[in-house]
Amino acid sequence: MSNQHATQLRSRLTDAERILWRRLRVFRSHGFHFRRQAPFENYILDFVCHRAKLIVELDGSQHAAETQIRHDEKRTRLLEGQGYRVLRIWNNDVFENPDGVAEAVLAVARSPHPIPRRVRSSGSTSPRRGR
Repeated sequence: MSNQHATQLRSRLTDAERILWRRLRVFRSHGFHFRRQAPFENYILDFVCHRAKLIVELDGSQHAAETQIRHDEKRTRLLEGQGYRVLRIWNNDVFENPDGVAEAVLAVARSPHPIPRRVRSSGSTSPRRGR
């Protein structure tokens, strides 16, 4: 996806994106800088914090369709393969409880990030019982 397309999307945020963006911007004071409509690989991410390796995607009703679910799962696997955590949030949750959603995002951003499977050493073994 092009930077020009991302810039266009930034100027046309959905209502849910606008509501959440107002709250995520405050997290800079906590050391978490989120970018909105950020190009990454062949995608444009709703929100990403590279420091926390966290991507937040807002989903509307179109994401409940079977084909979209498969597409989203494939996309999530690709992003997780790059070492990111993907947090998918329904638009309705943002409308009904924007502060609660923002607090949940901050909690995930603050939580320790697990080591991606592809980074773990293949030569290490877990200790055996009795040794």
